[in-house]
Amino acid sequence: MLGMLRRFADTWIAKIFFVILVGAFGLWGVADVVRNAADDKALAVVGSKSIELPEAQDAYRRQLAQVTRMLGTEVQPTADMRKAVAGQALERLVTGAALDDKAQALGLAVPDEALRQAVFDMPAFRGRDGKFDRTTFVEVLRSNGFTEKRFLDAMRDDLGQKQLVEAVRAAAASPEVLTNIVYSFQREERVAQVVDFPFAAATPPAAPTDAQLDRFYANNTTRYQTPELRHIKAVVLAPETLASEISISDADIATAYEARKSEFNTEEKRSVQVLLAQDEGTAKRLAADWQAMGDKAAAWDDIQAEASKSGASGVALDQVAAVEFPAPELGEAVFKAAQDVIPAPVHSALGWHVLKVTAISPGSTKSLAEMTPMLRARLLADRATDLMYERANKVEDQLAAGIALDNLPGDLGLAAVSGTMDAQGNTKEGKPAPIPGPAELRPALVQAAFQAKPGDTPHIVQAPNGRDGEQSFYAVSVDQIIPPATQPLAEVADRVRADWMRDTIRHGQEEQAAAVLTAVKAGKSLADAAAAQSRVVRTLPATGRAATVAGVPTQLIAPLFSLKPGEATMVETEDGFEVAVLDRVIDADPAKDPAGVAQIHDAVAQQMANDIEQLFVLAVRNQVQPKVNRAMLETLAQGDAAPDAQ
Repeated sequence: MLGMLRRFADTWIAKIFFVILVGAFGLWGVADVVRNAADDKALAVVGSKSIELPEAQDAYRRQLAQVTRMLGTEVQPTADMRKAVAGQALERLVTGAALDDKAQALGLAVPDEALRQAVFDMPAFRGRDGKFDRTTFVEVLRSNGFTEKRFLDAMRDDLGQKQLVEAVRAAAASPEVLTNIVYSFQREERVAQVVDFPFAAATPPAAPTDAQLDRFYANNTTRYQTPELRHIKAVVLAPETLASEISISDADIATAYEARKSEFNTEEKRSVQVLLAQDEGTAKRLAADWQAMGDKAAAWDDIQAEASKSGASGVALDQVAAVEFPAPELGEAVFKAAQDVIPAPVHSALGWHVLKVTAISPGSTKSLAEMTPMLRARLLADRATDLMYERANKVEDQLAAGIALDNLPGDLGLAAVSGTMDAQGNTKEGKPAPIPGPAELRPALVQAAFQAKPGDTPHIVQAPNGRDGEQSFYAVSVDQIIPPATQPLAEVADRVRADWMRDTIRHGQEEQAAAVLTAVKAGKSLADAAAAQSRVVRTLPATGRAATVAGVPTQLIAPLFSLKPGEATMVETEDGFEVAVLDRVIDADPAKDPAGVAQIHDAVAQQMANDIEQLFVLAVRNQVQPKVNRAMLETLAQGDAAPDAQ
C-alpha cells in the first residue's frame, strides 16, 4: 500500500524536479516575485494566511527525499540543489495558499461528504478487497508523516482549489477560425516525385589495396576501440530477493485469481450486418432476397439499397459482445446464428431484424494454473513493498556508517553481484551481465555505475517501477575503470574491409544523387536529370506532416513541407539517398471532415484551458503579494533548525 501512495506522489514530484532544473521560479533574488515578510515569525505571509516554518520543513523534507530518489545516481543533492528544492517547496505552499484565499473569498466550500468520497476513492487507502480500509489509511498517513487532521485539511484545500481552477478552465473554447487554421495546417498533404539511389543496387567497388585499408583504419580508429569497462560491486533489493521471507499460499493465489477473474476472460465477439424493417413481411422478403445474392462481394450494398426502398435500414456492427446489442432478442439471435448464414427474421421492440454474421472471435478463459506464475509474482511484489522500504533504510544507514557493499549484513534480503561490464551492461564477452531484479532495474544500475567514480560512497537508490508497478532498489560502487583501447588492424581487418566497402558505396551514391539535385536546381526537370543517369522517377503516396505512410521515408517528410511546388531536396535514408521534387500540395478542407475538425477543436480547447489555468494561478498568486522571510528561507535549505526571531 505504501508503494501505491509513493507511485501516486511520483507523478507531481517528477514535474517539480524538472521545473527545478530549468529554474522556473526565481525565489532567489527576484524582487518583484517575493517580498520580505512583515511577520518575522512566519516563513511567508500570503494574504491572511501565514506559512510557518514547521509546515515548510515538512514539505521540504518530503520533496528532497523524492528528488534524491529520482536522481538515480550516487550523487547526493548539492547545496544549490537543496536551495532550489527549498524554494520550490515554498513556492508550492505559497501558490496553494493564494488559491485557498481566493476560493474562500468567492465562498467556495467543500462539503464533508465530498471530502469523504475523495478519500475513499484514493487507491492508496484500499485494502485487499479493493475497498477503503481504515487501518491502511492510518498506516499510510503515519508512514508519510501526516496526522489525520492535517491530511484531511490538505485534501479539503486541494478539492477547493480544484473547484476554482476547473471553473476557470471551463471558459476555454477554440474559435472556429482558429480550429480551421490548425486543422488545415495539420491535415495538409503533399505529393512528391523521387529518384532513388539505393546502396544495395550500387555496383560494388574493386577490393581495396592494403594502402587504402591502412589509410581508412588510421582515419577511423575510434570505430575499432574496445568499450570502456568498469569493474563494479552492487547489491539489489527486489521482490525476488525477499521471496524466501514472504509466504504466498495456494489459497492466496486462488483468492487473487477470483478477484481478477474478469481480466483473464475474453468474451466472444461477433461482427454482423443487420437490416431493420417495421413489418414481418418486409423482413422475410429481404431475408429471401439477401440469401439469393449468395457470397458476391456487393451483396451487402445491394441489400441495403433494396431495404431503403421498402423503408428499412441497415447497419454493420464490428466485434460486438452479446450485451452490447440494443435489443436482447437481437443479441441472442446473433450469437446463435452460424457464420455467413441468414436465419429467420427476429422480432424485438425495435422491429424486425434480418441478420448475417460475418466474423466470429471466440472467447477465451485463462485457468488458475495458467495465471499462477503471474499472480504469485504480483502478490510477492505487493507484499514486498513495505518490507523493501524498511530494508532500504537499513541499508542506507549501514552505508552511511562506512560499511562496504560486500560487508553488509546477510539478513537484509540483498542479492550481491560483482564483475566487469560495459556501458550497455554487457560483459567482456559481449553477454548481458547477470543483474537480478526487474528488467527496469538493469539500465538504471548500469547508468549509475558509469556515472560514479572509484571511491565514491555508495547509496541505496530506488529503481524505476516495473511494468506492473514492482518496486526495487540498488546500490553500486566502482572498483576500477578500464579505458577504451584501439584494437590492432590485424585483429579487425575484416571489419575494416567491410566498412571501407560500405563507405565507398555510400560516397558513390551520394555523388550521383547530388548531381541530379544540382541539375534540377539549375533548371532541368527531375525526369531529364534522372534519365541522364538511367534512373527512374516515381511518385510517392500523399503524406501529412505527422503521418507515417508506407513508401514515404520519414527523413523526407520535414524537408518536403518546407518546399514550394517544383523545388527539390535530397535526404539520406537507411537504404540510400533520395532526390525529391514537390509535385503538388493537397489542401485540407474542414467542411469535408467534421470528425477531424472536432478532434482538433477539442485539442486546441484543452491547450487553451491549460494556458488559462496557468495565467489565472499566476494572477491570483501575484494579487495577494506574498511576502517571504529570506533569512528563514535560507535556513530552511541549510538544515532543520529554525533561525532566531529577528
